[in-house]
Amino acid sequence: MSPSKASLLSATTSFCHSLSAQSPPSTILSHFSSSPDTLIYEHGLPQLAPFLGREFKGPSGLKEYFHLLSKHLAYKDMHFSNYFADPEALKVSVRGEATFTWLSTNQSWDEVFTYVLEFDNDNKLTKYEIWADSGAAYLASQGLL
Repeated sequence: MSPSKASLLSATTSFCHSLSAQSPPSTILSHFSSSPDTLIYEHGLPQLAPFLGREFKGPSGLKEYFHLLSKHLAYKDMHFSNYFADPEALKVSVRGEATFTWLSTNQSWDEVFTYVLEFDNDNKLTKYEIWADSGAAYLASQGLL
């Protein structure tokens, strides 16, 4: 039986809370399926940041993605709104906001971003797509904000 709209929204809010609370990687990763096909993809040109425009697949790929993020970025005041669940497609989209800082330059920017999350029948994430301001991340990485 497929997850209900309510259970998809609950799984999504739990995942988003883990991110906004800056939970340990093990807690964040516990929201994902252990399938080798589980995927994280942050849209953008790979030349702009090491976590953009490439597929991070399976448990080791997921760990690598979150490692790269924590190596380059810090964030604060993350919050989410505008949740939309499609139980037939097993997908949820959500709007987020946060202040990000590129660690090597200490340059910060306020950002609005969007996630599309795809789940399996056990409410585990199988696909995590991110659309964010890759231009601001690049400029901050170069000290040009």
